[in-house]
Amino acid sequence: MVSAVSTFCTQTDAFFTQLASAMTESGLPLNLGPMDHVCYRAATNEEYLSLKKTLARHGRVLVEGMIGGRPIITYVLQQPLSGPFGPVPCLELAAPKPGKTHYAGLEHGEIVVPCLNTLLERYPHIPFSQKGMPEEVTLALPPLQVKFHCQSLADTIAREIAEGAVVPVPDNYFLQNCR
Repeated sequence: MVSAVSTFCTQTDAFFTQLASAMTESGLPLNLGPMDHVCYRAATNEEYLSLKKTLARHGRVLVEGMIGGRPIITYVLQQPLSGPFGPVPCLELAAPKPGKTHYAGLEHGEIVVPCLNTLLERYPHIPFSQKGMPEEVTLALPPLQVKFHCQSLADTIAREIAEGAVVPVPDNYFLQNCR
C-alpha cells in the first residue's frame, strides 16, 4: 500500500512543475520571493481527518480554525518541501466547503513579496485578481493558483492567535459534516 505522505510528495513535485511552467508562460519569474506554503484541499471530511492525523507525524501544528466556512489546519513541516521556489516550510490542509464538490490535491502556493503594489506595477500585463487587496493578489493558472502576500502565513497566524482572531473548529463539526 502506498502511504499518504509518499503520494503527497509525488503530487508536490508535479504541482511545483506545473505551477512554475504556468507562471513562466504567464510572464512571471520564479524568483519574486519565497513560497512560504502550499495548500492541499481534501475532497471529503474523512480524507481531511485521515491526512490531518498522518501529517501530524511530519510537522507541528500552527493552528486549526474555521476559514471560509470549513476547517483549515496549518503545519510547519519538519522537512520543508523542495522545488523551484526554494524550501517551502508550511502546508495548509483544507477541508471541503460544505455543499461543494472539491477535487483532492494541491490547489495553490503562496509567495511572499516585498510589496503588492510594486508587483502589480511591474507586471501590468498579468491578470491578477485584486479582490483580496490590500492583503493578497491572486493569479489563476487553472486548475491551480498562485497567491501573493507581504507577510508569511506563519507570521499571519502568530498575529491572529495573539489578537484572538482564530475561529475554533466546533467540537461537533465533523460529527455533523461526515457522512
